[in-house]
Amino acid sequence: MSRNFYPELVRVDALDKVRGATKFGTDNRPDNLVHGAFAVATIGKGRVISIDTAAAEALPGVVSVITHRNTTSLKPAQFLMGGGFAFQTHSPLLTDHVAYRGQPIALVLAETLEVAIDATAVLQVSYEEQPFAATIDNPLAEPIAQAEAPMRYPLEDISVGDAPAAYEGGAVKVDSTFTMERQFQNPMELIGTVAAWEGDRLTIHEGTQNAGGCKFGVADQLGINPDNVTVISPFIGGGFGQKNSMQSQLVLAAFASRELGRPVKIVVPRRQLFHDATSRPATRQRVRLAANRDGRLVGALYDVDAQTSKLDFFPAEHADTAARFYGYPAFKSFTRLIRTDIPTPGYMRAPFEHATAFAIESAMDELAYKLDMDPIELRLRNDTAVDVVSGLPHSSRHVAECLRRGAETFGWSRRDPTPRSMFAPNGDLIGMGVAIGLYSGSGGPTRARITARRDGAVSLNVGVHEMGQGVLTAITNVVSKRLGIPASAITATVGVTSGVPQPLTAGSWGSASAVPATEAACDALMKALAEAGVDISASLPLGEMVARTGAGQMQVEASSVAPGQELQVLGRTDTGRVAPAGPVYPGFVAFSYAAHFVEVHVEGSTGRIRVPRVVSMFDCGRVLSPRTARSQAIGGVVWGIGGTLREGAETDARYGGVMNGDIAEYLIPVNADIGSIEPGFIDEPDFQVNRSGVKGLGEVVMAGVAPAIINAVYHATGIRVRDLPLRLEALLKPQA
Repeated sequence: MSRNFYPELVRVDALDKVRGATKFGTDNRPDNLVHGAFAVATIGKGRVISIDTAAAEALPGVVSVITHRNTTSLKPAQFLMGGGFAFQTHSPLLTDHVAYRGQPIALVLAETLEVAIDATAVLQVSYEEQPFAATIDNPLAEPIAQAEAPMRYPLEDISVGDAPAAYEGGAVKVDSTFTMERQFQNPMELIGTVAAWEGDRLTIHEGTQNAGGCKFGVADQLGINPDNVTVISPFIGGGFGQKNSMQSQLVLAAFASRELGRPVKIVVPRRQLFHDATSRPATRQRVRLAANRDGRLVGALYDVDAQTSKLDFFPAEHADTAARFYGYPAFKSFTRLIRTDIPTPGYMRAPFEHATAFAIESAMDELAYKLDMDPIELRLRNDTAVDVVSGLPHSSRHVAECLRRGAETFGWSRRDPTPRSMFAPNGDLIGMGVAIGLYSGSGGPTRARITARRDGAVSLNVGVHEMGQGVLTAITNVVSKRLGIPASAITATVGVTSGVPQPLTAGSWGSASAVPATEAACDALMKALAEAGVDISASLPLGEMVARTGAGQMQVEASSVAPGQELQVLGRTDTGRVAPAGPVYPGFVAFSYAAHFVEVHVEGSTGRIRVPRVVSMFDCGRVLSPRTARSQAIGGVVWGIGGTLREGAETDARYGGVMNGDIAEYLIPVNADIGSIEPGFIDEPDFQVNRSGVKGLGEVVMAGVAPAIINAVYHATGIRVRDLPLRLEALLKPQA
């Protein structure tokens, strides 16, 4: 199969974005607009006894102040993981209950944003405080075995073979515990809503990964017909899971707009996002690996504590990932959810895979050193063609190819395996590390509609969202090749609920769902032309074929579902619900894979770490858009660097909340932190997963970066780091 099945195509949205012509959700400014700002709770938990709004309402320009006293007509939100639409069940301003510090308790609406913000500061609020637990180690935190948690989709612990006995009988063992602090998405586009009514019809402009869920969710809470709601989200300025469900401000903006009879705009400032939106939960993972002297794993024990809220049980799927790294003859997991007084955690890029890879792949590196074996060789010896959990074969698994090709590109053979043995010309210690990562290959029901006109123009409407990942370019590339027309003739519309249903775009299933539906629509168009009497084998221009039907245009609709799904599942996404399938399908299991090779330079006296070079190889099925795939890969590695060396919430255990709740103090990488990043792709289609051969790329690019860095740091310094983010003091303190 050609490595260049799809040509290099310039991003179709690039010109408008660099010119500033692209309009994001809250760029919309209807006439007579009112601005909203939230006042937030200053206690860790309790209830609001009273709110005196008089001083705020007296400020010139204040239009209204909304509190829980005004919202009795609204229904509470339904949790996404409970079959609903919102990121949590708790609905601020619908109750006097304060579930966590930073929760909105009042909404001020004013003629200008500045007045709205000023008015929030003069509200007089009285509270009844209650004890709370903001961290997983707090005595008031509530641990519960995940298998016993009352969840809509229960997750059992994994047990394959007699793992405890296998571990005890192993010749070489590793027993290590790894921790990771909460991490937060920080997309450039803040969460926000512009809501406007025209009669009984509501229009929402919002950057969201789930326009369909927002449509049906806001209709449910407002008690109106969802047919009267249109959500418009053609572009998103980054989502990363934070925008995968309905956020707190959406229904309140719509409610306020209806009450005032004016459009309302609410943009949640970044500091409030750290206190009232999803995050990657804190975790503590214990990994026990046992192997024979020849490096063959004989057993693995994996225990994880994962933070959740006391509001909802956010499922921890770390074990499902950990069990799939290697061909363990025996594997056993135990997962606990630790209930704390925070907003419900959620899906953040590589939501479980980032943390899990850090633990498993760091432990594998430790094992390699105990065995005196090359870390790549150890991984190759434990590769597998069979999924150890289900016993089913992998649809495709090119881990070995990723490792071998990555090692050659990186120059792994130049590595002296002895820690503290390699030096840069300036005296810095050099370390080289490797790790793999994986992410499930999922897909779901999607509809697509294509219209071809006699002038040769084609419009495509498909259920997916453009988050900056380049899906518009990918589907344009597919239509261009499939129909033999130039990309300039194609207009694609996504993220708008007035067309085909817009299901959640997340979990690396966006392209894996939208592209098969797009291909099916292209095929349906050609079939319709043939049925209209057009000779589609005559190599005529598409516009000429349409003209020969005698019609001005021809429109068709098609759909696609994942393997094993019935067409009826389209009804779920048609009503805003989530319905993905995978990674376990009838007859096979599907994952995407990565192998990351990292070089670090560590300054000996200060412990300062630099990452001058990364080589990453990906097995993601067919690459639909080479340019945007490369961009995705680079972005994921950059985030992996940040998630390892920079990012971590400083939770205030005394008062609740996040002390470094902005991107001045919550550290993310800057240009000076990033060196050369060289991605590569196996580019082997997997037609068992879907007709397009796509397994997914967006999440796996980050999975495995953290342990590759940590392993490189150990090679450079001889110090094994087991806590993220890696702080300089970890390299300076005496080692036991």
